[in-house]
Amino acid sequence: MLDLLAKYGQKYEPEPGFKPKEVRWAIIFDSKSGFQALVELGQPDQKKNKGRTFNKCPDLSQSELVSGSETKCHFLVETASVVALYNIDAEETKTRDKHRDKHKYFIYLLEKAGKDLENPALATIAEWLKNSKNLEVIQKALTEKKVKPTDKVTLCIDGEFPVEQDYWQNWWRTFRRNMKGESGTENKTLMRCYVTGELALPLKTHPKIEGLAGDGGLASGDVLVGFDKEAYCSYGLDQSANAAISEEAAHAYRTGLNDLLKNHSQRLVKDKAKVVHWYKKSVQKEEDPLMWLEDPPELAALSAQRAARELLKSIQTGARPDIADNYYYALTLSGAKGRVMVRDWMEGQFEQLVLNISQWFDDLEIVQPDGNSPAHYPKFTAVLGSLVAPHLDDLPAPTVAKLWKVAVRGEPIPYAIMAQALTRRKVEIFQPNEKQINMNGMGIIKAYHLRKYRKEDNTIMAEKLKPVLNEDFPSAAYQCGRLMAVLADLQKAALGDVSAGVVQRYYAAASTTPALVLGRLTRNSQFHLNKLDPGLAYWYESKIAAIWQKLQEAPPRTLSLEEQSFFALGYYQQLADMRIKKSTNAEKEKEEVNG
Repeated sequence: MLDLLAKYGQKYEPEPGFKPKEVRWAIIFDSKSGFQALVELGQPDQKKNKGRTFNKCPDLSQSELVSGSETKCHFLVETASVVALYNIDAEETKTRDKHRDKHKYFIYLLEKAGKDLENPALATIAEWLKNSKNLEVIQKALTEKKVKPTDKVTLCIDGEFPVEQDYWQNWWRTFRRNMKGESGTENKTLMRCYVTGELALPLKTHPKIEGLAGDGGLASGDVLVGFDKEAYCSYGLDQSANAAISEEAAHAYRTGLNDLLKNHSQRLVKDKAKVVHWYKKSVQKEEDPLMWLEDPPELAALSAQRAARELLKSIQTGARPDIADNYYYALTLSGAKGRVMVRDWMEGQFEQLVLNISQWFDDLEIVQPDGNSPAHYPKFTAVLGSLVAPHLDDLPAPTVAKLWKVAVRGEPIPYAIMAQALTRRKVEIFQPNEKQINMNGMGIIKAYHLRKYRKEDNTIMAEKLKPVLNEDFPSAAYQCGRLMAVLADLQKAALGDVSAGVVQRYYAAASTTPALVLGRLTRNSQFHLNKLDPGLAYWYESKIAAIWQKLQEAPPRTLSLEEQSFFALGYYQQLADMRIKKSTNAEKEKEEVNG
């Protein structure tokens, strides 16, 4: 995993001591007249403007920043509070003094670089930033622009950004090497790098991963490889020497993972989990199967299910040799008290991935409550939402990660997830309006059984379990659910909406002990039949008789949890089937009247 992340990161020419950074503000100087203006970078018209990305900014790791007794900061790019002492008076004395020390170090770096490189521009900027009156003018401009103290700021002089130039880069490399404990490689013993397999000096502490602040991580970043507890160490090794990785390799995997989190990630549930993925060979966004799980706008006119089928067909027929031998890689991550928690790692052939995603949509396909076929296929977050209510925050992170793996790897749906989906459906079924039943939850129940049948190589049953009603489905529990739906609909046709109908009073018992309930409900249904006109009464009576014939013998005495899920599925699909037929009959009657 680390090796693949490092190789991905190498595409961005990573190098320790450098890092891409998003900078929102630039302080503009003129070499003769000094401060000119404060300019917002990036796209100022956007509400959440992140600024402009500078691809190779000087950067110090956390261990470099805290090494020694001197307070340090970054070079050329820092926060507004460090560069201009902006808004530090509102902070506590300790924090205020720390920002003053960082400001002095920022100026020191400019002065030293200017002197060593014989670059008067950097030295001139340093002099202006040392002047309190100049700082007041800059601070006023920052206030007028409503800059946050934590916003990143860089410098521009005579129309050029020093951070974009390369004249300072070798100087910066030398400066870092000469820093006390600059690389964190206090142990000078060469060890085998876990990533490259080559002998190297192990990095003592690893750089932090950014991008998990909204998923349990810290705003300052989280470590993927760390040994800050004694229990994590062995054989007398200190800190990251327990998993020796060179500085170059650590920087490469950090660069790769940071880019993936920023540009190629999907948040499954806030504060729970985030997924990053990439491919061995480049894949266009519109042909990315993992993006289809979130149904991006580009696929609005073409369902994700159809797109998956067509792409799979093109690979299998040899029409797309460019992606036939491709591979995918996916990480499920979350933050945990300053550490990156890897909840899952997946890799495999691209063709198999497309097949699995196509199968995911096929298995989840279910008729809508009103009897119409689904107009679109559910987003992954919508499937997750069908398991809990009212908020996705109630869903445990392991459940989120497991269901994602089920979709990507084509694995069976766990029994516990099916049980959770069934529990939520029971709550919805008890509501007066059955249209509130979440069809994605019913899709999970259907998918659970389909995948179980395939695992058991029971293709006959898998073929009989359909998105819509199958009156011949060979499950007594399913037929009992159908019967319950017909009896409930019969009561509604005879009495209208009642406060506590058949469903609210008897569904729970009927779905667990049908033999004790359904016979009595069927006998009592005669009272409801007598209230209907003969034609409608005959239709209901025929439907009830046909279902009892499917049951052959008496209904089961008890139903297991799996059988209860079939009961719920039969109930749901029977209701949907009756609704679509009622709608069709109403349309015919309307045509006859108008005709």
